[in-house]
Amino acid sequence: MATPSVLTQEEKDHFLAHGWIKISGAFSKEQADSVTGTVWTRLGLSPTDKSTWTQERINMPSHLDFDASTFAPRAWAAICELCGGEDRVANWSKYWKDSLIVNLGTEKGAGRPVPPHKLTGWHVDGDFFVHFLDSPEQGLLVIPLFTDIVPEGGGTVICPEAIPKLAKHLYDHPDGVSPRMTPRNGLAFCQEKDLAWFNGVAQSCQGFVEATGQVGDIYLLHPLMLHSAASNAMRNVRIITNPPVSLKEPFCFDREDGNYSLVEQVTLRALNKDRLSGWRITTPREQVIPERVRIQERMKLEELRRLEEEKSKKMKSTESVTT
Repeated sequence: MATPSVLTQEEKDHFLAHGWIKISGAFSKEQADSVTGTVWTRLGLSPTDKSTWTQERINMPSHLDFDASTFAPRAWAAICELCGGEDRVANWSKYWKDSLIVNLGTEKGAGRPVPPHKLTGWHVDGDFFVHFLDSPEQGLLVIPLFTDIVPEGGGTVICPEAIPKLAKHLYDHPDGVSPRMTPRNGLAFCQEKDLAWFNGVAQSCQGFVEATGQVGDIYLLHPLMLHSAASNAMRNVRIITNPPVSLKEPFCFDREDGNYSLVEQVTLRALNKDRLSGWRITTPREQVIPERVRIQERMKLEELRRLEEEKSKKMKSTESVTT
């Protein structure tokens, strides 16, 4: 028996047309607080003294994980439906982490929003593998909002118009490209930090969407959705995560039964094709160890030290009161 659809027809149509949907109120503020409650201690910053906010954006390491199917059940069901069913989704994808992504803005940028064309952080996720059109490592892009995000408040800007450009690039390179979309014969194939290709694609586009909303909202986006952190001109703390969703098997664009997932349908539409008969990758899949991992390992040690110091202070304070 087929699993009942959790997505409305309107949501399905919107995803097919634009490559994204928003699940409103997927989890509560209390749930969000249970994940973000120690964020300021972990960062070593003051929530009220913006002079301590010396770093614009921070990708934090993780300390705990939680089951998305109970934390945000409708969103998890929607994720599975977009990917073609829970049986196609890697089991570990259900467990999200508190690897928070914090956008604090800058003093210089306060009140001065940067237009999308001038942002320099455009990319698609997946810095840990060589990319193919059918890569299973990034089955969907998920953005849960752990704070309210207002316009010009540092949210994620997405570019649906770029999906066909990304799909065509990958279709044309069945031998794979680097996480920064450099072909194998390119001199910069192993370089991580160059976002020039992505930024160039964004500059060629006109349509952008700012992912705003309330705490508990979740954006579900096609894996080839070009996106960038926006400038936080409002300087309200913005916290999101981006839990990866991986598939058990690569995407398949040549199904005999035509049972394509909604994500696969978006890719085929982007290529203006009904089916990719005979398309296959031509080199083995490869994993990449990004510099981000090493940076976050060092950050985690510092966070653990601060958390332990805070715990010690509270214990001493309690002992002082009881004596």
